[in-house]
Amino acid sequence: MEARAGFAGGDIPEEKFRDTEDRSIRGILQRQRDIGLDILTDGELRRGSWLTDMADAVEGFVPDRVLLDWMGPGGGAEASTANAVGARLRKHRNLTAFELPFLQREAQGPFKITLPAPSNFIVSSYKPGLTDKFYSSRGALLQDLVEIVREEIQWLVAQGAVYIQLDAPYYSHYLDPQHREQIMKEDRDPDRELADGIAADNAALEGIPRDRVTVALHICRGNSRSRWFTEGGYDLIAEKLFGSLDADRFLLEFDTERAGTFEPLRSVPRGRHIVLGLVTTKQPALESKDDLRRRIDAAAKYVPYEYLSVSPQCGFASVAEGNLLSMDDQWRKLDLVVEVARKVWG
Repeated sequence: MEARAGFAGGDIPEEKFRDTEDRSIRGILQRQRDIGLDILTDGELRRGSWLTDMADAVEGFVPDRVLLDWMGPGGGAEASTANAVGARLRKHRNLTAFELPFLQREAQGPFKITLPAPSNFIVSSYKPGLTDKFYSSRGALLQDLVEIVREEIQWLVAQGAVYIQLDAPYYSHYLDPQHREQIMKEDRDPDRELADGIAADNAALEGIPRDRVTVALHICRGNSRSRWFTEGGYDLIAEKLFGSLDADRFLLEFDTERAGTFEPLRSVPRGRHIVLGLVTTKQPALESKDDLRRRIDAAAKYVPYEYLSVSPQCGFASVAEGNLLSMDDQWRKLDLVVEVARKVWG
C-alpha cells in the first residue's frame, strides 16, 4: 500500500513499485500453499479494484463515475470504482498482461485468474448523457465489451490458464427489490437486462475447451470497505441465472441473511458446482465450524455434496483499501475454510 501510494505520487519509480508488488504476491502465494489451498490466487494485488484493469487496458473510459448507494459502515452515496464509458472502446493491451505471466512462473501449481464480466459495465459504466453519445443503448455497449472479454479469455486459454472466473456482482441489482423498482422508474426492464447480461457473458465464454478449463462466475452484493449496495435472496434471478449462464461453477454470497435462503439452489442444473460463500470477509469475527457444517448440510438438500464447496463470500479487498479486517483476520478465515472443507469432504 505504501509503494502504491508512492508510485501514484511520483515518489517511487515503476520498477521499484513492480518489485514490491512481486514480493508481496510471492508472500501470499506461499502462505496459501502453507495453509493447504488447492487453487491459488494473486489476490488481485496489482489492481486498484477488482474491475479497474478494464479501464487501464481499454481506451474509451473516462474519469467519471456512476453513483451507488452503499450500506454498512460509513455508507451513503459514493461513486463506483469503475470509470464511465465516454468514447468508443478500444483495447490496447491484455487486461491480465501483468498478472498471468507472473502466476505461471510463481504459483507452482493450479491458480485462478479473474476477469470482470461484460454484464457489469452496463450498470457500473453506462452513464446517460455521456455514454449514449457513443453507444445508443446498453446493448450496443455490451457488444463491444463482449469482444474485449472474449478476446482476453481466448488469450488466457492459449497461454494455458485452467481456471477462469468472471466476477459479476452487478447481477445482484436484479434480485434486489429496491433496485428493480429504480430500474423500472427509468423505463428499463430488469428482467430483460438480466437476460441480456447473461447472453453477453455467455457470448464471452464461447469456445472455451471445458475438458481442460474450468469456468466460474461469482456474485456478491458489494464488498467495499465492509459495505454492500444490494440486498435480497437469489429467488428472482435463480432460474434464469443457473439455468442459462454457461458456467461450470457459481461462487455465491451466503454469509448473512441479506443473501436469503438456500432454496433458490433448487434451480441449479445437475452437474453444476456451487461454491457456498459462507465465511464473511466484511468483519473479523470467526464463524463457528459447527455452524458452517450445519449450513453446508442445509444446502445439500438442494445440491448434492459432491457438487458443493465452501469459500469466503467474496474477496477480502474488492478495492485496494480493503475491508475492516487485519491481515491476520484474513488468514484465520482462510484457515477456517480449509479446515471445514477437509472435515466435510475429506
